Formats: sequence, structure tokens, C-alpha cells
Amino acid sequence: MNWMEQSISQTTQMLKDLEGLIAIPSVREEAQKNAPFGTECRKALDYMMDLGRREGFEVQDIDGYACVLSYGEGTESIGVLGHLDVVPQGSGWTKEPFALTIKDNVLFGRGIADDKGPGMAAFYALKLMKEAQLSLSKKVMLIYGCDEESGMECMDYYVKHAEVPQMGFVPDADFPVIYGEKGGLHIELSGNCDSVIQSLSGGERANIVIEHAQAVLNEWDEEKAVLFDFYLKSNQLQGGIKAQGSAVQISIRGRSAHAATPYQGVNAALHLLNFIGSAFQDRFAQQTYALLSDWKGSGLHCELEGAYMGFLTLNTGIIHIDKHKASVLLDIRYPNDIDADYIEAKVKEALSEADYPLKARVKKQVDPLFVDPNSELVTTLMDVYRTYSGDKFHPAKTIGGGTYAKKLANFVAYGPEFPRHPNEAAAEIGGVHQPDEGIYLSDLQKAVAIYAEAIYRLAK
Repeated sequence: MNWMEQSISQTTQMLKDLEGLIAIPSVREEAQKNAPFGTECRKALDYMMDLGRREGFEVQDIDGYACVLSYGEGTESIGVLGHLDVVPQGSGWTKEPFALTIKDNVLFGRGIADDKGPGMAAFYALKLMKEAQLSLSKKVMLIYGCDEESGMECMDYYVKHAEVPQMGFVPDADFPVIYGEKGGLHIELSGNCDSVIQSLSGGERANIVIEHAQAVLNEWDEEKAVLFDFYLKSNQLQGGIKAQGSAVQISIRGRSAHAATPYQGVNAALHLLNFIGSAFQDRFAQQTYALLSDWKGSGLHCELEGAYMGFLTLNTGIIHIDKHKASVLLDIRYPNDIDADYIEAKVKEALSEADYPLKARVKKQVDPLFVDPNSELVTTLMDVYRTYSGDKFHPAKTIGGGTYAKKLANFVAYGPEFPRHPNEAAAEIGGVHQPDEGIYLSDLQKAVAIYAEAIYRLAK
């Protein structure tokens, strides 16, 4: 089959279906009846199930946590895992976040790259296969969850209550094949602090670099205002000063990014702490910045470069200070050379040596993913990728991001982002979790073809 030709022929309908899915602001909210992640996530789930019924797939609702669209029969099964939830829209958009915008071969909208666009590509890959009436020896299961961005509770529920495929892939990362993913660790620092800061807040999710943060201070004068202006200009930042009764509120705007690549963002809260620590000689602010400012984690004694997975990364995702009570939530991505217990011990050691007032506790831990890069699954997917992309250079790899592949045995991440020279990418295209999130239409069309061929080879 010429899957690329078939993919292009479906583009008009695919974009129409994507338009409806992007329009649903499926950010996790408070649980409702039959909607454990809120009504908008439920709407997105119902939307995909309706599409599945339209195409004649077998459709199953896993109690609102996920859904399954199946095609074919067999005692063994191949799975493709996508997610329908998205992170909050954030600020800085020049396009409508919850509308599909098409400009110069680029699709824009929250979730278009992470993960509604890739999930729809997998849907259309299976649609093409069904229309071609190809004979398969294994059942193919498209599984869509609704809580990937907030902890993957959906997949925890799924593996306990539904059929688990023997192998498969997750279209929620990069090409070529991603056979390894760093472990994930959320550590909360909490306690009382002595500081000039009356309140400070920044961040919505642990897995996003803090884009905007603000602090309220009782002490302020013209000299501090001059210093703040100098700090902003020196670091090429935007910020503001606003009177708040007898106090003053200062704010800084940074740049959001995924926690797996914190070096691509600018953490506004850490910059606030750096300024306050320097301008006021505030020990707590100075200590916090010193401990957390290095994205490699050197301040917490856990800097490490793994043999397969590269550097450990540290993201300060959420911080709150209110009347000397403080909490900070850290997102740490670590290679499979070490384990969570080692990191926890190093963090506590660093805090103790600094005589830091906040105490650390682990709130969440996910083990690393590692699939043999020489396995049949990885080599088959690599061959398909090379055939359709023409890329003979880039090898299978590992990443810092976490996908559903961690939740099921013998799964890997697979596209849809293609490796390209940085100069080829339009500057206006935002990455995942960023404003103006976008993906090339031609890349999504090619992903449909790759997924169709991959599913066929794995399931025939």
C-alpha cells in the first residue's frame, strides 16, 4: 500500500475531525459522575468514541478514564496509546488556543502536538487499514486516556480494569523510536521560612517551567525600584511593580517549557527569588535560588549524566509562600543509572548541609522505561521510519519526557515530531506546553503513513 498517498487523500476530513477535538478545552478539572477528570475531558473522550463508531470500530468506555477503539481479531493485540487531555493554555498566544489555526503548512492549537494531533494521526492510520481490508493476525487497539498531563491516573486505572496489549507504541514524542524514558520524581519542599517575602506564587503544574510569578513585599523604596529595573534589563526580562496597600507587588514574566527540557524555558519564580535574595540580602531567597537554579541539579547534589539517557534534569514547577509558610514542588527526570532512593538521599543531604528550613518528601515516583534497542519492536519501527522519512542518520534514542509507554510493558514512544535542523523550523511555532503550540501539516500526514505501516507490520 502507498500509505503516504492514502494519508494525503484523507487530509480534509482529518482536519475537520481535528478542529472539533482541539475546540474542547480538555484540561483536568474536578471529578464529576462518569467523568473522573472533569466534564471537558469527558467531552473529548466522547468525541473520539463517536469518531470510532462512525468508522465502524469496536468502541469501549473504560469508566471515563480511557476509551478503546479496536479493529481486527486475534488472541494477541497491538496497542497505540494516546491522550486527550492538555495542559492549561497559559499566556502569550497569538492564535486562539482552542481552535485549529492553519497557516503556512503549520497547524496551531493547544494539544495539536501533545497529543491530539498525534492521536488523530493514529486514528486515521487505523482507518486507512480498515478501508484497505488488510488481513491481520492480531487485534489493534487504539487506547485514549484523559490524565496524561496530571499523573497518568487514567493508565493506572486502565491496566487494572481492561485488556492490556502485548506490545505497541505511543505517538506522543519524537521520531525515530524512543526506547528509553527517564524516571520521574516529584519532591515537595515545605515548612516555615524567615523572609521579607509576604507572599510569592508561581506555577500551575510541576511539569511546566514557571512562566509568570509574583511576590508581595512590605519593604520597598525608590532604590529597590531602580535595582529591580536594572535586574530585569540585565536578564532581558519583563516585569512590573504594583502598589498593594502599604505593600508592593513585583512580578516577572519568563518563558514556559516542558519540565523535561527546563533549559529551554526561563523560570520566573527563580528569578524573583534571585532578585529578592540579592536586593534584600534575604537568606531564604538566596538559599532557595542557590539550591534550585541549576537545571542539572548540582545545587541538590544530584547532578549526573547517564550512559543512555543523558543528564538528570530539575524543574521548579510550583512555588507558594504565604506568611512565612512555604512549599516548592520539584519535577526531577533521572536516567536509569540511578534510582529514586539515591536522589532523595542526596536532596536531603544538600538541604541539611545548607541548614535550609524546608524539609523534603517524595510525592510521586515513576521508574525509568528501557526497552532493548535491538528488540524486534524497536528494529521494526526503526525500519518503517527510515523507509518513509528517508532519514538514515538519526538513531533510536532516549528522552527525558514521560509518556504512557512507562505504564505498559514492551511499549515505546514513536513520533510524531521529526528531527530537523533548527534553522528549518519556523520561529513562530511553539513547542509542547508552550504558547502557539504547532506542528507541520506535512509532518502529521507523514506520521499517518508511518503509523499505518507500523501497525500493519506489527499486527500482520
